[in-house]
Amino acid sequence: MNTRILVTGGAGFIGSAYVRTLLGPDGPKDLADGAGAVTVLDSLTYAGSLERLRAVRGHPGYTFVRGSVCDADLVDALAADHGQIVHFAAESHVDRSIEAASEFTRTNVLGTQTLLDAALRRGVRTFLQVSTDEVYGSLPHGAATEESPLAPNSPYAASKAAADLIALAHHRTHGLDVRVTRCSNNFGPHQHPEKLIPRFLTALLRGESVPVYGDGLQVRDWLHTQDHVRGLELVRTAGRAGEIYNIGGGTSLTNLELTHRLLALCGADPARIAHVTDRKGHDRRYAVDHTKISTELGYRPAADFGAALAETARWYRGNRAWWQPLLSAPAQGRRP
Repeated sequence: MNTRILVTGGAGFIGSAYVRTLLGPDGPKDLADGAGAVTVLDSLTYAGSLERLRAVRGHPGYTFVRGSVCDADLVDALAADHGQIVHFAAESHVDRSIEAASEFTRTNVLGTQTLLDAALRRGVRTFLQVSTDEVYGSLPHGAATEESPLAPNSPYAASKAAADLIALAHHRTHGLDVRVTRCSNNFGPHQHPEKLIPRFLTALLRGESVPVYGDGLQVRDWLHTQDHVRGLELVRTAGRAGEIYNIGGGTSLTNLELTHRLLALCGADPARIAHVTDRKGHDRRYAVDHTKISTELGYRPAADFGAALAETARWYRGNRAWWQPLLSAPAQGRRP
């Protein structure tokens, strides 16, 4: 049985954490020493960085291929040599999707279709579609379960909802073993500074103000990336075909509450908060119920939010040389 795993978007924030875990000392034993056990496919847009994969660069199980999930010939050749696909590759920043949605549709929808076509042709055993809680849209109360209707409001969320539905349709129509995960907001070291936590941390570390959208009372559930990775591995190894699993962090905060925590960690005054015009169509509240993955697969978020947030702040304080160049990099530029 082919145990090799193709990880798309594996040079991104979450994908790279997943690859480091797969090839780390606590990774699956059948991957630990196998030559070429994990292949990362990444186009290295502005959001991808090989620096995130430095820890596994010399591992015999690691192979890197630069390319796009929309390249049908390349994807087909890779699928022929792998038994499983874990699909992270996506355009993911909501603000960018509002400004220019076409690349989100191309990568997130057509790229997913290209992978699914290849998976069917080449007999890929398992296809793990990594998605987001944003597909459920804004919730006035309660938490979204896997049975909740999809109600995406941003072009990014709509493109991910479309990809999820296409992937699940390939299970129902063709019998492909597709498993879908939907996570809440991730945070941790190595996250690109366009995202909220690193954006605010890097601004505070440079002595600047932090831009809070509107009244700052939008609510998000926060998930440490290592908890997300553990949840993904549970779904990959023990999940059921055709099923959706929410992966939550269990810590819900308003953006303003989170901002005050970041100010405290950086020793900054609340006067550094600058309220700015709210984002178009800004979802007010996200929340996911992760009872299903907890009951079926034993998932529990392990990270203490306060400690993990403090550790993240320390990482950005100590790694200015990593994030400083990203602040001025063009959106579609390349970086190492």
